[in-house]
Amino acid sequence: MNQLSGGDDLIGMRCLVSGRVQGVFFRASTREEARRLGLSGYARNLADGRVEVLACGPRAAVAALRDWLSLGPPLARVEALACEPVPYQALSGFLNR
Repeated sequence: MNQLSGGDDLIGMRCLVSGRVQGVFFRASTREEARRLGLSGYARNLADGRVEVLACGPRAAVAALRDWLSLGPPLARVEALACEPVPYQALSGFLNR
């Protein structure tokens, strides 16, 4: 688990990612990055073509994932990223749904 200094309070964040984000390993890459950062939550495809991401963990790690989501994996083309705070949830691991 990665320990980022500062921002150790636990938070939750829900993001909607738009663009070319389905069929380009976006969810799998998000899961890998979230696990590297020590976060829990999920990534799932939505019927409208967006990807929804829920990330819970230390503030600094959640912020790092948000920064990563703005770019995504190499095959993705992120056109919009909308994130909002949500209550922290003590989830087990990071899953693709």
